[in-house]
Amino acid sequence: QVRLVESGGGLVQSGGSLRLSCAAVGRIYRINSAKWYRQGTGKQRELVASLSGEYSTDYAESVKGRFTISKENLNYTIYLQMNNLKPEDAALYTCSADVTEIFNRRRQTYWGQGTQVTVSS
Repeated sequence: QVRLVESGGGLVQSGGSLRLSCAAVGRIYRINSAKWYRQGTGKQRELVASLSGEYSTDYAESVKGRFTISKENLNYTIYLQMNNLKPEDAALYTCSADVTEIFNRRRQTYWGQGTQVTVSS
């Protein structure tokens, strides 16, 4: 069994930065791909950033040039570096990861619980 544990959310002023972390805990062989989603109050969930393999990334237009998704293989952690934050970036940020488990090589997508980001103007 694998769990995803997010951290790094909080309150930041407009123009500030935060780095979100999503640690995969359990019997992990490899993180194949990962995504960060967000859902603001009264809004639909939005795919913010995705990482496929080691280097292939994609971003929502609204965050291009400001957000960066990355992965650390040694500690099975996925990051979302968020710079120049705007009030409209405020949301619950949730990560998902496509994981291959270590013993049975089963491949499955897991979800975290989310971490709240608040941006003051």
